[in-house]
Amino acid sequence: MKLQRLSSLDAAELGGAGFDNGSVPLAGGTDVVPLLRDGLLSADTLVDVRAVVPRGIESYDGADGQGGGVRIGAGTTLAELEHAPESVPDALREACRLSASPQIRGMGSIAGNLLQATRCWYWRLGQSCWLAGGDRCLARAGRGDEHAVFGNSHCSSAHPSDPAAALVALGATVRTTQRELPLADLYRLPTDDNRSNTTLRRGELILELDVPRPDASTYLKAMDRARYAFPLVGVAAVRRGDDVRIALAGVAPIPWLLGSPDGGLSGATPLPGSAFKIELGEALVRRARDAIVPIS
Repeated sequence: MKLQRLSSLDAAELGGAGFDNGSVPLAGGTDVVPLLRDGLLSADTLVDVRAVVPRGIESYDGADGQGGGVRIGAGTTLAELEHAPESVPDALREACRLSASPQIRGMGSIAGNLLQATRCWYWRLGQSCWLAGGDRCLARAGRGDEHAVFGNSHCSSAHPSDPAAALVALGATVRTTQRELPLADLYRLPTDDNRSNTTLRRGELILELDVPRPDASTYLKAMDRARYAFPLVGVAAVRRGDDVRIALAGVAPIPWLLGSPDGGLSGATPLPGSAFKIELGEALVRRARDAIVPIS
């Protein structure tokens, strides 16, 4: 395996990096390296993108002095966001703080966290599950207690990113080397024709996130141990004026935006053993909503 370092985002250099021919981008490496080690990802070349992917946090105001938000370089680490100034919304700072151990937060980039692979134990153990190209989701006939309760008709893996749920609730926009799109549109439910859960194209790099400023936001998380665990259920709640948006982590193959902040977790289709996530999620949604809505 070779290591190549990008020095610019020039189209010719990006093409020469060979992302279409077995190359994999590398920033913090906290997800890529374990996947390579376990044989779940293969690469002829690792392409170090740290010199060309922006890193840092910049706040800005709206044209009339109202609104505004914050721009976040894709290479910014979770630790940098956790300790960022108050211009970074509370929901995102807290989601980063709760994401992982201090060592991983110090290395892992925000873009890498948004694109991290599922923690489904069937897939991680190299089983021939639906996500790995098999014909059925093994969690349906086995243990599915930590798996998805929404969007699980094909794959019951649960998306593990806390910051992704926060950024979806915040209405963030993502800029890549090829386009600009709402962060929510970076994700898709996998289908028989395409088993990926993102719309990121081969060779496309995330460069920057634009996060509009909310009036209030929070992130709450339930884990199976006190610290440094992936979410059983994570809840990001965001308010702008009277509008409230709530997105969940750990309950679907992608970050899951609730259709209504007051509708509970209606429409869930839990597997045997995972129904507890509905009750847990509804309790966290109530707490999160109460935390951001002023008492009248």
